[in-house]
Amino acid sequence: MPALDATEVIRQIDEALSIRVEMRKRSKFDDLSDLKHELEEIAIVFAQAIDRFAPPGSVYCRSAEAVFKEHGANNAHYTQIKYAGILQALKRAYQSGYLQSVHELVHADLFADFLEMAEYLLSEGFKDPAAVMAGGVLEECLRKLSLKHGLSIDDGSGKPKKASSMNDDLTKAKVYEKLEQKSVTSWLDLRNKAAHGKYLEYDKNQVAVYLQGIRDFVVRHPA
Repeated sequence: MPALDATEVIRQIDEALSIRVEMRKRSKFDDLSDLKHELEEIAIVFAQAIDRFAPPGSVYCRSAEAVFKEHGANNAHYTQIKYAGILQALKRAYQSGYLQSVHELVHADLFADFLEMAEYLLSEGFKDPAAVMAGGVLEECLRKLSLKHGLSIDDGSGKPKKASSMNDDLTKAKVYEKLEQKSVTSWLDLRNKAAHGKYLEYDKNQVAVYLQGIRDFVVRHPA
């Protein structure tokens, strides 16, 4: 599936909300009570949009869960009104850039901290722990990028997807191009060598280049 940026998310939220606007034009009553079955359908559409575009565990998700818990499918009229309000708030958050910036800045700070620790280890002569630590940052960045762009992070059986598979998925989704995919593949290969004790298959200079490459990647692709 293609990657979604904030503009596309806003467009799709507007598209979902427009269904309700169209229903109001066709309804005989202000409460849309003559369109009961359509109300049930639109409540589902709104719930799916919130689930797809709201960050996991956010106030938007919690609010939607509370609405469903209280009313479920038994009061589609009330549910779709509440869901519409949540979607409007979510849309405003994307428009302001607030929602994206908060999550990305937190992740960027964490990644930077761990990369600084890796660079310190390397400067002290500990190339192998440095390589493992930076590899952990890379894998977590791939995971966050996958979530950001609506891609699965499990293999279908409940197990976490391998970093190499996430790299492939992100390339297919056009989050980054094949040339960058090759760089990520090479970094993952070095990380695997460090993690499995193949310490003689790379040197300190290679780890230095690897660390800089991962740092640049994280900056280019905020997650």
